[in-house]
Amino acid sequence: MLARNARMHSDKIALVERLPSKNLRVEVTWRELNEMVNRIANSLTGRGVRKGDKVIHWMMNSISWVAAYFGIIRTGAVVVPLNFRFTSDDFRHCMDVAEPAAMILDEKFAPRVIEAELEKKRDFVIFVNGPSAARGMECLPAIMAGSSPEPFFTRLEPSDPCGLYFTSGTTGKPKPILLSHNNMEHAAIIEVVHQLRRSGDIFVILKPLYHTGDFIHWLSSLIMGESAIIQGDKITPEAIFRVLSEERGSVCMLLVPWIQDILGELEAGTLKKSDYDLSEWRLLLLGAQPVPPSLITRWKKEFPNMIFDENYGLTEGTGPQCLHLGIENEHKVGSIGKPGFNWEVKLVDDSGNDTRRGDVGEIVVRGNGVMKEYYKNPELTARTIRDGWLYTGDLARRDSEGFYWIVDRKKDVIICGGENVYPTEVEELIQTHPKVHDVAVIGLPDDRLGEMVTAVIKLKSNIPDSSETKKELTAFFERKIARYKRPRRIIFDEVLRNPTGKLEKKEMRRKYV
Repeated sequence: MLARNARMHSDKIALVERLPSKNLRVEVTWRELNEMVNRIANSLTGRGVRKGDKVIHWMMNSISWVAAYFGIIRTGAVVVPLNFRFTSDDFRHCMDVAEPAAMILDEKFAPRVIEAELEKKRDFVIFVNGPSAARGMECLPAIMAGSSPEPFFTRLEPSDPCGLYFTSGTTGKPKPILLSHNNMEHAAIIEVVHQLRRSGDIFVILKPLYHTGDFIHWLSSLIMGESAIIQGDKITPEAIFRVLSEERGSVCMLLVPWIQDILGELEAGTLKKSDYDLSEWRLLLLGAQPVPPSLITRWKKEFPNMIFDENYGLTEGTGPQCLHLGIENEHKVGSIGKPGFNWEVKLVDDSGNDTRRGDVGEIVVRGNGVMKEYYKNPELTARTIRDGWLYTGDLARRDSEGFYWIVDRKKDVIICGGENVYPTEVEELIQTHPKVHDVAVIGLPDDRLGEMVTAVIKLKSNIPDSSETKKELTAFFERKIARYKRPRRIIFDEVLRNPTGKLEKKEMRRKYV
């Protein structure tokens, strides 16, 4: 796709990188990006990287991130993108699993490599994206300058591995998920179908690219040869509005916390739509976590003409789009929609049998996005993929019209006094309270009930975390929430989320236990 774009759209802008804090704006054409990729591929193969090797890719969002990703896979090697929040211990775990032949790092990550003392091994090469490199590391810009921009060719099959993605680690050590070139091509096609992408669309990248979220969404720009914007710096409501306004962005994905922040500032008057030109912004993508319907109701008051689509997916299914709501189904807001293009979906009980309509069951999916495997873990792979069906660990109901409604993660279900309590359902109700900014519902050990339903609540900035506020919320729970589901404990605190917006419930349980 990239090489084709370089031929067909050679002088068209492929990517724009913005770093407002440094007054930086850089753009590259498809031809220039393709040449960068060739230089990296030739540099890697010149230092012994071969088809099937693993290459660690630890960088911040940038044009260089994209060039390095494609430079690695163009050699036939498998790219291993790492979470920029990984610690030295996380890095060491990924190294032990991947056993890479090379690494490409941003300068800021070199100290973590040194701390892990793995750079002392000389069975791999380390390229550092920056002007300086330590302890035998090589400077990527200098290496690229001396490498050939001529095309590099490796014979690849659709089933060949493409990326080794480590999950964000909210359930223990990050799990390595192996995706194929076929998985990625399928994702690019489905993104165009679901987003009804148009010629001239400009996609704005806000989320981390190491995750199969915005990178997968961007594949629709790649397959269509359209432009995209990479926004650096901290993501704030003002920064989101500014990049969409200045770059004429038409499509972007926002996490629930970002939407909450934008609405909070709009409602408080500290952010004004009239200060920005948002006329090109036509499509809002949602996902990565359940989206409270009350949030969309508030959003539609501010942006009545904007269309939105909620996506459901997971890294094991090559990111978003196993199910999607569809822009024509706003009346079903809160649902994750119906099976995505070229996907099959069903709900099963603990024995793997299909559930009756209306009953809660585990979501299982089948399609071209299903991963190859959990790398080096055949036992977990066999438990997760059965007869081609991917068992997601997410619980849902299916209504009479065929729409699926997320109930919760299997592992997050709270058993209180012998009753199953689904935290997502309780969170959606609490989120409707006007003083609540964010909420997570977790189960904490209780001698009598087994688990106590507990609400961790971040209040809006102007609300005191007083006993009076707690009494008000308790009264609200009594009116709105069935007794057995009702939080019996309220904790005012930050709600922990990972970089993709998912609730870190394991960390919160550990903290409060």
